[in-house]
Amino acid sequence: MKIISLQNKNVLVTGGSRGIGKACVKLFLEAGANVAFTFQTKKNEADKVESDYSGSSKLKQYKLDLADAGQIEIVVGNIFSDFGVIDVVVNNAGIWKESAIDEMTLKQWNETIEINLTSIYLITKLVVPGMKKNKFGRIINIASTAGQRGEAFHSHYAASKGGIISLTKSLAAELGMYNITVNCVAPGWVITDMTADSLADEKIFKKVLGDIPLNKVAQPEEIAGPVLFLASQLASHITGEILNVNGGSVLCG
Repeated sequence: MKIISLQNKNVLVTGGSRGIGKACVKLFLEAGANVAFTFQTKKNEADKVESDYSGSSKLKQYKLDLADAGQIEIVVGNIFSDFGVIDVVVNNAGIWKESAIDEMTLKQWNETIEINLTSIYLITKLVVPGMKKNKFGRIINIASTAGQRGEAFHSHYAASKGGIISLTKSLAAELGMYNITVNCVAPGWVITDMTADSLADEKIFKKVLGDIPLNKVAQPEEIAGPVLFLASQLASHITGEILNVNGGSVLCG
């Protein structure tokens, strides 16, 4: 018997073709769940996820621009049509771009907020009615250590992730009576496409390692495991939690 089983549960993972999202798709499938995942531009990578991980569980990809509210409504509607219900949502997709505050344009600010934060509001708004009706739901949002301590030259990113943390806590209090838990996983540095250029710089990489007591940068699977845990019955009495997965790096101060 599996310790964690999500047999017959339907899961939506945003940004599931690469990095943390791809690792989440894999673990949820291994736990017996049916998985819908979104991607924005990398169709070839989405196709590879389907071919690599399709098996006894249902797996389907959906192209989605998270900055487009109309698209979100259409795609989530299509997922409901294809899967019937959505039991678990992993709001994973996001962007991380550098800009000094005095050089940042309003367009850059809005892009990060829309993709990283507003999309979570929109998706959650669409899935919650079904979860309320079924008296069951698991919502896991991917935040960041940056949302707790800030991040120089990435203030729009840190603001969006801080917003995710506050949204998580608010929704946990609001939705608990319906047996809907809302939690956050907050990674530190993770080896993904998004961080590859920065971590390729030897000076930056050494500094990053120096701030992590475990002296290593996380792999996507090390973030996906805690996400799966929060979606499972093992975490049935956990809500409003910010689960830091950062190798022990200092969060505040």
